[in-house]
Amino acid sequence: MIARTMTAPRRQRKLRPYQRRALPGMALLAGLFLAPAGSGPSISIPAVLAATTEQIVSDRNSGLAINGFDPVAYFIDRKAIPGEDVFQLTHGGVVWRFHSEGNRAAFALDPDVYMPRFGGYDPVGVARGVAVPGDPRFWIIAGERLYLFYTAEARNAFAADAEQVAAAADKRWPQVRLTLSP
Repeated sequence: MIARTMTAPRRQRKLRPYQRRALPGMALLAGLFLAPAGSGPSISIPAVLAATTEQIVSDRNSGLAINGFDPVAYFIDRKAIPGEDVFQLTHGGVVWRFHSEGNRAAFALDPDVYMPRFGGYDPVGVARGVAVPGDPRFWIIAGERLYLFYTAEARNAFAADAEQVAAAADKRWPQVRLTLSP
């Protein structure tokens, strides 16, 4: 059951301290014994991802960005669709899930296009100076950007004057980001 609900990075954080210390050694030994003859040790080093400029709303228990909803589906399917655990990738320090391989590939090519603005925090709250995580079920695409909202009322308030609220949120976002825990 854990494999279905918890992402690999989250499972890694749940390891006991002695398990975390043993993993690199076991990986090195496996690389030495499983490498083809004459090829020498083979160690895989993960690629370093570019740091994002925004903290991203993620579930503390599962490690999933925007509660596991597919960010590309908002643009392609025009609806909120939960992602599948077989189509996921890590970007910006969180795990993103997708409804299909095509959506995952689109996100991998240009994540900034599909990531929610303000990291998924409600722009109405950000405009007031408060970081309120958005709910992926309350959303709008405005100015070719995805915005998530805490409530339907906040979404409606944003829709009434999207440009002004977005401008106020842009102005406040640098201070609000400082209040977010890393």
